[in-house]
Amino acid sequence: MDVLINVFVGLHIIGIASLLGGFLTQMKAMGDGTARFSPAMLHGALTMLVTGVALVGLNQADDQSVNNLKIGIKLALLIVILALVYVKRDDEKVEKPLFGIVGALTVVNVFVAVLWT
Repeated sequence: MDVLINVFVGLHIIGIASLLGGFLTQMKAMGDGTARFSPAMLHGALTMLVTGVALVGLNQADDQSVNNLKIGIKLALLIVILALVYVKRDDEKVEKPLFGIVGALTVVNVFVAVLWT
C-alpha cells in the first residue's frame, strides 16, 4: 500500500508542478497583459484533484490519520483554482488580478500542504 500511496504522491506533485509551472511561464506575459491559462494549468489542477482524492482514500484505507480540516482547505483552494482556470481557459487574455489570484492560491495550497503538520 505504501508504494501505491507514494506513486499517487508523485503524481500529485507532478500536477502541482504543471499548474505552478504554467503560471510561472506566463509571468512576463502577465506583466504585458497578455497572459492566458494554458492547458497544462488546467490538466495540472485536475491531476491534483484526482490524485488528492485518491490519496485521502488510500490513507484512510491504510488506517492512517487524515487531517480533514487541512484536506478541506486544500480542496476549497483547488476548487477555486479549477473554477477560474476552467471558465477562462479559452480567453485570449486573462486579467492580471485574476491570473495573479490563481498563482497566489496555488502557492498558498503548496504551503498549506508542506507547513501544516
